[in-house]
Amino acid sequence: MADAPPSPPLLLASTSPQRKAILEQLHIPFDVVAPKYEEETPGDGDALQVVREHARAKARSVADIAEDRPVVGVDTAVVLDGRIFGKPANASDAEQMLEELSGKTHVVVSGLCLLTPGWEEVEHEATQVAFRELTPRELGTYVATREWEGRAGGYAIQGRGASLVRFIEGDYLNVVGLPAALLVRLLAERFSGVYGFG
Repeated sequence: MADAPPSPPLLLASTSPQRKAILEQLHIPFDVVAPKYEEETPGDGDALQVVREHARAKARSVADIAEDRPVVGVDTAVVLDGRIFGKPANASDAEQMLEELSGKTHVVVSGLCLLTPGWEEVEHEATQVAFRELTPRELGTYVATREWEGRAGGYAIQGRGASLVRFIEGDYLNVVGLPAALLVRLLAERFSGVYGFG
C-alpha cells in the first residue's frame, strides 16, 4: 500500500509562539505567516463579534499567498462583566487587569477562521476561568516576571499564570491561545482524514 500523500500544511496567520506550540502538539503540519492586519481591541462591545471579526481579518489578510492551503486566523480576548481585556500596555496596566480579575470568574473567548479559496468558516469558543483572591504581593511578584507581555488579560495559564487560577471550565488550550477542540472539529468535518481527524 502506498503512503498517503503528505497533508498540505495549514497557513497560520499568527506569530504567537503559543499557537505554534499547540499545532505542533496536535501534529498538524503548518507554516507561519504574520497577518497583515492591525487589530484594535475595543474596551467594550460584543466580544464574540470582535474576536470573530479579528480572526476573519487575520486569515483574509494572508489568503492571497496561501495558494491551495487552508488558512487559520485566531483572535483571543479576556472578558469580565462585559469588558474586553486586551494585551496590557505596560506593567501597571497588567497589574490593574489582574487586580480586577482577582477572585472572579472571567471568560476567555476566541474567534477562529478557517478559509480556503472555496469557502470560509468562522466560529468561536469560550472557556470560563476562575481566579483565586490575589494578595498585592502576589500581584507584584507575578507582574515582575513580565510573563504578562503580549497576553490578553495579562497572564499566561501555561506558565506561572497557572498559580493565579482556581479552576477552569472548558477547553484549556483555548486559554493558552488556540481553541484546539474547535479547530480539530472543523478539520475533521472539512478535511476528513487529511490531518488525522474525522
